[in-house]
Amino acid sequence: MNSDQTDSGVARIRVLVVDDHPVFREGTRRILDALPDVRVIGEAADGLDAVERAGELRPDVVILDIRLPRLNGVEATRRILHAVPGTRVMALTAYDDDEYVIALMNAGALGYLLKNVSGQGLAEAVRSVHRGTPVLHPVVARKVARYWAQAAGTAKPGGGAITGREIEVLDLVARGLHNREIAERLKLSARTIETHLEHIFTKLGVSSRTEAVTLALGRHLLHTVDQTDPAGDGGT
Repeated sequence: MNSDQTDSGVARIRVLVVDDHPVFREGTRRILDALPDVRVIGEAADGLDAVERAGELRPDVVILDIRLPRLNGVEATRRILHAVPGTRVMALTAYDDDEYVIALMNAGALGYLLKNVSGQGLAEAVRSVHRGTPVLHPVVARKVARYWAQAAGTAKPGGGAITGREIEVLDLVARGLHNREIAERLKLSARTIETHLEHIFTKLGVSSRTEAVTLALGRHLLHTVDQTDPAGDGGT
């Protein structure tokens, strides 16, 4: 069997882990390699090496720290996404400073977790980011939501409160489902789902699915991954 496939023949999510602490890289690799649908294909200890390794290995997901030797995580993210556009980038860091958070999200990262995330939370985040769904630590989600709201001239959202049905739709968007899949799940037409999304965008004052999901996370309208790791899983 190909090592990049599960027993059922499904392609594994190929991950590159970037951190300047060998023990942390080892712990992260151990957590991810224990998953049936994920495989760590490489490691890097600094930002420049991360860009080079990403170009060589073309991973599905890159997990990186913000503070890295030689090239910081923000610039590394920009270069990785330029070199390998199909790759998703997620920060796993101890820092939640506003400037780091906003710079990384503006660079194109889809995830931002803190290093107290549980093993299960990390696994779920990798799968979500691979699907193209933003995954943010709750503190980070609030920072991003506040930034986007201010940048948009804020909350001139209009149209009333988000309805229960719209929350259902947005929750399925956050899980990575496409409109047709959401329609099938809720037994509605694809056009009805499009209408719900139009209403959601108007009410939240956003223009994309990513912004809608991020704002909803920041306002605690949706569930987030388990962020705590009482057992100290895998050295994280």
